[in-house]
Amino acid sequence: MVCQELTRRSFQAERNLARAAGVIGIRLVPLLVSAGHEVAGMTRSHDKAAQIDALRAQPVICDAFDTASLLDAVSAFAPDLVMHQLTDLPDRVDQIPEYSARNNRIRTEGTRNLLAAAGVAGAHRFLAQSIAWASPGSRNAVAEHERQVLDASGVVVRYGQLYGPGTYYPDDLPAPPRIHVEDAAGRTMALLDAPSGIMVLTDEDDGVSNLAP
Repeated sequence: MVCQELTRRSFQAERNLARAAGVIGIRLVPLLVSAGHEVAGMTRSHDKAAQIDALRAQPVICDAFDTASLLDAVSAFAPDLVMHQLTDLPDRVDQIPEYSARNNRIRTEGTRNLLAAAGVAGAHRFLAQSIAWASPGSRNAVAEHERQVLDASGVVVRYGQLYGPGTYYPDDLPAPPRIHVEDAAGRTMALLDAPSGIMVLTDEDDGVSNLAP
């Protein structure tokens, strides 16, 4: 399922876009709200609307591949920052290879549409999820995704493999690079005003996000 969230720092009248119902997004929303952001969550699923509403976010039902609707939704919210946490992944880790093409489309076409919507809406900043490990079946799509974000002067966040409640590894540790999902959400909050570049969030670093060229 594709989902995002729109947020705004109420004290600065800034609005942002990110993912609301994923394993990181569901943790980001309360953090954003607590930090004084107004949050609107976008999802393809009507069933997720109540979940987003319960997180004190405004549900927005839309699909990242429906370009016209996406442009309208983002423009209506007039974001200053777009946070892209889109993925299209299965519930089980053994199904990931079957979803490779779908997730790669999110990283290429989905990113392109989201960047276009951000541009039309006049967003000043863009932050996007990426991965900190090599994925042979997704190498080209990841590279294209990151190139688009950096070309738009955005921030690429390379997360290690997520573990903890709600992830593919709720009880065990995945191979490094990895990061606990709660830490991933918390450390993402510190990147909302980061300069353009690549930030790496893993347990293996020294606890500080690393800016890479």
